[in-house]
Amino acid sequence: MRIDIVSKEFPPEIYGGAGVHVAELSRVLASSVDLRVHCFGSVRPTDFHGAQVLTYEAPAGLETANAAVRTMGTDLRMLESIGGADVVHSHTWYANHAGHLASLLHGIPHVVSAHSLEPLRPWKAEQLGGGYALSSWIERSAYNSAAAVIAVSAGMRADILRCYPEIDPGTIQVVHNGVDVEQWKPATDLRALPGLGIDPDRLSVVFVGRNTRQKGVPYLLRAAASLPPEVQLVLCLGAADTPALAAETGHLIEELQRSRTGVVVIEKMLPRHELIQVLSQGTVFACPSVYEPLGIVNLEAMACGTAVVASATGGIPEVVVDGVTGSLVSLDQAEDGTGTPVNPEQFVIDFASALNQALADPNKAAAQGRAGRVRAEESFSWASIAEATLNVYRSVT
Repeated sequence: MRIDIVSKEFPPEIYGGAGVHVAELSRVLASSVDLRVHCFGSVRPTDFHGAQVLTYEAPAGLETANAAVRTMGTDLRMLESIGGADVVHSHTWYANHAGHLASLLHGIPHVVSAHSLEPLRPWKAEQLGGGYALSSWIERSAYNSAAAVIAVSAGMRADILRCYPEIDPGTIQVVHNGVDVEQWKPATDLRALPGLGIDPDRLSVVFVGRNTRQKGVPYLLRAAASLPPEVQLVLCLGAADTPALAAETGHLIEELQRSRTGVVVIEKMLPRHELIQVLSQGTVFACPSVYEPLGIVNLEAMACGTAVVASATGGIPEVVVDGVTGSLVSLDQAEDGTGTPVNPEQFVIDFASALNQALADPNKAAAQGRAGRVRAEESFSWASIAEATLNVYRSVT
């Protein structure tokens, strides 16, 4: 069976959970099928654990075009190469257009993996302008025409049916994201931390993620003002999506740094071995997301033996077991698609309270971290996820 995966992200150019998913799935699938990966970006090695990798850039002449238009142009360049596949499998709206058109052009089934949904990320209009209408149209067209849709959580499956009620529920199957527990595991060597500005001996709250509206960074920064003064806040923070969000989070970080020590901001993408050290040193990992289909980063923290405090939204409750591997913070959200807390001040108070409870009993937090490691090992292996994905391919061919 020949499977062609289409993705914007692929190693070494990965910036989010969807890219991690595609890389790990490809690594395991390559031993079972004839796998070809079509991805965006610069030229990279053409062999990835036995998978053939093909790379594409936007066509010339689109340098100043809207980002969504450049994406569509890149997708169009992939179509001919997908000919001959038995299944084309696309990940995120960036690749959905290529998958959908390749399905029509070559008469092959299209499988879509749902890592996020455009109707639930309306703040992207700040980034894309009219391109958000294009990305939304691309996603809707692909989902409505797909032979099968893979949801990364039961919460995501419910969101798909809410956003796209015309889809046949029988075509949507849940296959969770996973984590490589051989790579992600508690670190005993923490020598990289001082060079990053982190004191290995202080209690720490750790955040890792992009600075997007969905990740809820401003809520965490406001909650951090209520942490004990001896607690360190470590922010492995990607670039902000918009100037407005950059200004908001920058102001909140500056306020924290004026009032307390140990506010560490790491704005570069860390190599895996250093990120594992950061996660392993943390007393608690914080995930204040207002939208999270599953949250691979929570799995990575759990695999590193760190307790997780996370908002109870999307697929997070399918990963974090409240009171066992960490704590879930209730989140009553607006129903306008933004995920905004109905009472932001109460959410900040509740999130701070959950963090402080974990910090007040480091031994209990450590026990929850160990329980999280066991859960990651037993329930989220990539081998089982690859087999479930193969079953989806078989169901459409």
